[in-house]
Amino acid sequence: MTFALRPTRRLYAHLSTSNFVQCRTIKKERTLKNGGWERVILAFRSVCGEDGVSLGEAVREQHGRDESVHRCCPPDVVVWPRSVEEVSALAKICHHHHLPIIPFGTGTGLEGGVGALKGGVCFSLRNMDRVLDLHQEDFDVSVEPGVTRKGLNSYLRDTGLWFPVDPGADASLCGMAATSASGTNAVRYGTMRENVLNLEVVLADGSIIHTAGRGRRPRKTSAGYNLTNLFVGSEGTLGVITKTTLRLYGVPEAMVSAVCTFPSVQAAVDSTVQVLQTGVPIARIEFLDDVMIDACNSFNSLSYPVAPTLFLEFHGTEKSVEEQVTVTEEITQANGGSDFSWARDAETRGRLWKARHDAWYAALALRPGCKAYSTDVCVPLSRLPQIIVETKEDLMLNGLTGPIAGHVGDGNFHCIMVMDPNDQDEVIRVHEFTERLARRALALDGTCTGEHGVGLGKRALLREEMGPLAIEVMQGLKATLDPKNLMNPGKVL
Repeated sequence: MTFALRPTRRLYAHLSTSNFVQCRTIKKERTLKNGGWERVILAFRSVCGEDGVSLGEAVREQHGRDESVHRCCPPDVVVWPRSVEEVSALAKICHHHHLPIIPFGTGTGLEGGVGALKGGVCFSLRNMDRVLDLHQEDFDVSVEPGVTRKGLNSYLRDTGLWFPVDPGADASLCGMAATSASGTNAVRYGTMRENVLNLEVVLADGSIIHTAGRGRRPRKTSAGYNLTNLFVGSEGTLGVITKTTLRLYGVPEAMVSAVCTFPSVQAAVDSTVQVLQTGVPIARIEFLDDVMIDACNSFNSLSYPVAPTLFLEFHGTEKSVEEQVTVTEEITQANGGSDFSWARDAETRGRLWKARHDAWYAALALRPGCKAYSTDVCVPLSRLPQIIVETKEDLMLNGLTGPIAGHVGDGNFHCIMVMDPNDQDEVIRVHEFTERLARRALALDGTCTGEHGVGLGKRALLREEMGPLAIEVMQGLKATLDPKNLMNPGKVL
């Protein structure tokens, strides 16, 4: 049994035709002979049932891409396990037959992390969608990989608790752990790395481990190596995350959002740094440049001034929020900021933050028929004004469309590059710009990715960031946990 391996998306940006041919060649070499595939498919069906295995081309292509511009590389087969025991059994079959394993959550990644570069088996985890253990008095919960961020918060609605890490997309919580995701609330509540207490992981050979010990959920520990944070951000290259135990938080008594415009990028970013330096526990502080706010206005039928803008949100008691707002207003006005435009009720706040989360689609609408590529970097706060100003200058100098939106409260921002994939000159200029942006961040003691992950697109930059010895250590860890290189091969390293 063999499968057609056809290209389904145009190659964009830095993804060359030669790389695509190499992908297809490797997949052909990896494909089992007819009898071997028949035995494997029968074994898969014995584990997760007839409906839990698909060889359909459309299904495989759906699971061979995420929301990035990276080409579609479909797996040879897709399986839908229903429990950790089934994931383990499927992994053992793959391990025996030397078949690559690619975990798949909701497909909302932005760095090509789900492409099956060497063929193999996609483990689609959407059927594992239970909230397993909720301990309200301890502020923690355990969930399977099919549970999404919005799904968990809906489940928690009547408990007075919530999970605040918000990357915008309604992503799988285990997938968010795998990419060390963060988002608009990270300045107050941290990233996934600070909010994961324990993980259940199926290794390449089917072994099941618990990174902090089975059933353990302490708020802190100094016992042994930090295996939990080894797997957070590993992007499926070390194992399949089948359960995550998360910190929860009390829903604040008061939430107030505001919008403030500024005469320049420098003034907006200076205000951000000064608000944080004064110790205001701001919940969200998001930057949108003039191009981005204009796009959001058009896309969401809003009427904010077309100027560098901050979206802010304050959480706490009524009194503490009032104090936070007073201090923040003094700082923004000292930097030439406008009066705050308020969003106090839940519906108005929802519309405001929906506009922020729709930035990707708003940017695409600037140039209908074009494609978007989102890249992110992160730098120390003191370097933030410099890198954003220099990035704006770079975009204008090279005639590129790249609205900027960022979680500037933790030094992280995104350029959403909108380009015509048929204009090879523009494609090259976008690629060169994103390389300059990442290296600009590295030169300022930052990182080439604050939350999207490395995936396919930033492997070379990771080497520059970490240095050869650190990469060797990573490769050694990978070889120990996955000596056959079956877990999501070709990603990160």
